[in-house]
Amino acid sequence: MREPLIFRVFSALDARTRCGLAAFLAAALVLVPVLHLALPPENAFHVSTYAVTLLGKIMCYAIVAVAMDLIWGYGGILSLGHGLFFALGGYAFGMYLMRQIGRDGSYRSDLPDFMVFLDWKELPWYWTGSDSFLWAAVLAVAVPALVAFVFGYFAFRSRIKGVYFSIITQALTYAAMLLFFRNETGFGGNNGFTDFKRVLGYAITSPQTRLALFGATAGMLALTFVFARWLVASKYGRVLAAIRDAESRVMFIGYDPLWFKLFVWTVSAVLCGIAGALYVPQVGIINPSEMSVANSIEIAVWVAVGGRGTLVGPIVGAFVVNLAKSWFTVSFPEYWLFFLGLLFIVVTLLLPQGLVGLWHALRRDRAARGVRA
Repeated sequence: MREPLIFRVFSALDARTRCGLAAFLAAALVLVPVLHLALPPENAFHVSTYAVTLLGKIMCYAIVAVAMDLIWGYGGILSLGHGLFFALGGYAFGMYLMRQIGRDGSYRSDLPDFMVFLDWKELPWYWTGSDSFLWAAVLAVAVPALVAFVFGYFAFRSRIKGVYFSIITQALTYAAMLLFFRNETGFGGNNGFTDFKRVLGYAITSPQTRLALFGATAGMLALTFVFARWLVASKYGRVLAAIRDAESRVMFIGYDPLWFKLFVWTVSAVLCGIAGALYVPQVGIINPSEMSVANSIEIAVWVAVGGRGTLVGPIVGAFVVNLAKSWFTVSFPEYWLFFLGLLFIVVTLLLPQGLVGLWHALRRDRAARGVRA
């Protein structure tokens, strides 16, 4: 009898990875909630609301980093526009959160405040069903998937690759950002969506809701990692890596790279959309700046710093870079971009395999010294 899919997925993990995953989930689902709710703020081990929000936000970024690693590290496709898919997922779920405000907004109207301010009389047709949680969840997956599939089909069919593909993704993201900045599109213009009140009927700022969102994000990050590990270890993953290394040879032996690249490109976009949907209720805002070119480039930096083609590396890179960003933007706000650029240059020149590659190299060197001793 054929082994169930769930067992095949987890069989792609070695014992050490399973232990690490279990420790991560235990910390995220048990330790952090206990330290946040059970201990008073003055206790040294208390996890503050700020820390819960920050870690939840970074875990959303880590999901995006793993999604980027799937296409760049294993598919050889460098996208500089993944911020678009992240933002689309965020906007899809943000529409639901705006509808949940109801008449608690500043204008006491059934319409979102920005629509009342702009003298809209009714919801646009594409807001239909936006008061449904399930419909918002579907949109957060379907919209990034559709945009990625259509764009990827024409790009890959035309055999656009390398720097040209990166530039086109960058242009697509920039065009979408300019579109969402316009007030008449019905997405809040430059202010976007904010002032959320409830999610599934629960106060969005309550500690319990924040921890539920935090736990959902941790669970999604774990699922994303497990799925990605299974995917790259499967026959599909081996063909994808072959396309990355020698696409012409893969074509000569009978495989069509178009569908392999299009599949992983679309899956990557879906993961970004889910991350965006989890990000918005935790941070409390979504606006077109999430589609900025700089944000998409920063995603690539996370992967490069952690180590592309490793899956663990992008998660490490997302945490290291964003924790550093949180500290720098408070202590030395004017120097953050210089530090980010320097970090990318140092990693590119001195650590081409990223922090995870450095760790493996140090372990091999230690093992070699032990053998010689």
